[in-house]
Amino acid sequence: MKNRIIILRYGLQKRTGDPLASPKFGSLDTGSPGLRIDYEENPQRNVLNALSRDQSVLDIATAIPMKLIEPLAGSASAEPKQGKATWGVTAVGALGSPYNGAGITIAVLDTGIDSTHAAFSGVRLEERDFTGSGNGDHDGHGTHCAGTIFGRAIDGRRIGVAPGVERALIGKVIGGPSGGTSDVLIEAVLWAHGKGATVVSMSLGLDFPGFVEQLVQQEGMRIPQATSIALEAYGANVRLFERLTSFLRSDLNHPVVIVAAAGNESGREQAPPFEINVAPPAASPGIVAVAALARGKRGMTVAPFSNARPTISAPGVDILSARSGGGTRTLNGTSMAAPHVAGVAALWAENLKQHRSLTSELLHARLIASGSLRNFAGTKDALDVGSGMVQAPSE
Repeated sequence: MKNRIIILRYGLQKRTGDPLASPKFGSLDTGSPGLRIDYEENPQRNVLNALSRDQSVLDIATAIPMKLIEPLAGSASAEPKQGKATWGVTAVGALGSPYNGAGITIAVLDTGIDSTHAAFSGVRLEERDFTGSGNGDHDGHGTHCAGTIFGRAIDGRRIGVAPGVERALIGKVIGGPSGGTSDVLIEAVLWAHGKGATVVSMSLGLDFPGFVEQLVQQEGMRIPQATSIALEAYGANVRLFERLTSFLRSDLNHPVVIVAAAGNESGREQAPPFEINVAPPAASPGIVAVAALARGKRGMTVAPFSNARPTISAPGVDILSARSGGGTRTLNGTSMAAPHVAGVAALWAENLKQHRSLTSELLHARLIASGSLRNFAGTKDALDVGSGMVQAPSE
């Protein structure tokens, strides 16, 4: 297995005479002011030493596998056939908000999108395939997430939190011969930022067990050795995403908030019950980690699969949205919750933009502060629900 090192570097221009400015694997000019991604494949120790002393290097990490935060099948009968909007759109207050996301650019980094779906009529979609498999969405995951963020009404029912969005960036990062690794996701985040995204939505996570399995099967390592190496790479990627997010949020000319699903690995209703902490990249400080909520007769409860220590929560059970190929389908997961938060972030961005006060820090703060613990029937513990159910601006 090739050891591919991600190098996040200050400065778009390669420096003459610098051997590290022309890596063996290549480089990507991101379009984001002051940043460039370089790669080194199977670097020698002297190269790693030089990188550690290089003041232009923001951080380095080993590229590791990435996977979808797989949704669970929802109940087809859970969403009433009548109504102005889905329960999730209503619960986050989007139905009564005077904002609809107009003038805000959204980025969805996922499995792609069915650009022909009626839910995206009138949206200018800019697609970029990072996987080598071409544009489109054979999985359907990205289409469902995009529908929740900015989808137009289907059969008279509103499915999108921010249906006024007119431009969306669709980065296909999962699948194909080149997709499914953390370096691809970092490229996609920087591409989205360089293209003007104010909100970036990601319903995926780093695959720690998959990386351990690769090291065992392909490199012949024993499990303890493979686990140790994977833990080091895992931690390095968390730090790399933290540095990346911090740098992007410091760009005063380009406000941005990054939203990610917390993960579905917990078993809150199993015997004995257990909770898994939020998975990267959502675990990186500066990224808004989203837990999933379910509705009950007495109020909101944490979804049994939802990971712990999120930043905020949103509807994530029995979520109706666009199906790739046409129509709609219902899914469960923190993958379904994150798009609700991304949509609400677009509404807050529109609000702040109208008041000429849109910055990364204020957008992030308003989004988190909007969390509400009203109508909760279960736990209100911040370790389970963060600041509570995300809420759209009401005025």
